[in-house]
Amino acid sequence: MENKDKKYMLDAIRLSSENIDSGGGPFAAIIVKDGKIISAATNSVTADNDPTAHAEINAIRKACKALNSFDLSGCVIYTSCEPCPMCLGAIYWAHIDKVFYGNTKDDARKIGFDDSFIYKEMELPLKKRKIEFEQLLHDEAFKAFIKWHKSDNKTEY
Repeated sequence: MENKDKKYMLDAIRLSSENIDSGGGPFAAIIVKDGKIISAATNSVTADNDPTAHAEINAIRKACKALNSFDLSGCVIYTSCEPCPMCLGAIYWAHIDKVFYGNTKDDARKIGFDDSFIYKEMELPLKKRKIEFEQLLHDEAFKAFIKWHKSDNKTEY
């Protein structure tokens, strides 16, 4: 870890604290590419009435717009807390190279942000999950998958 990594992490920690002052959650993330900050964002779940508006998701959305790309290869994310399952998935889908984090998921659990139930749900068969899952119209839905697979006009990601 270099001094620049510490600086970016301190920036994310500062933003997470400032977000509390404006009524948000204690979370922030910064995305850096080639030594330059591409985006910085905080958690805005309650401000936006959007359960997906976590700091990492907001930072990924901003970075993608700034770079005009859905692929954030070559980027590093500095986040004030270990990413939740949703944010972790988004980090992988965005192809971010490295994650630096401050607080752990256990630290988050201790202050009321407990996502352990999601990890447990993901391990369960669909029929045993708290939210009911039922497959409907598979054959019709699969036609779109076949169309995409055969298409010469697609951008793979």
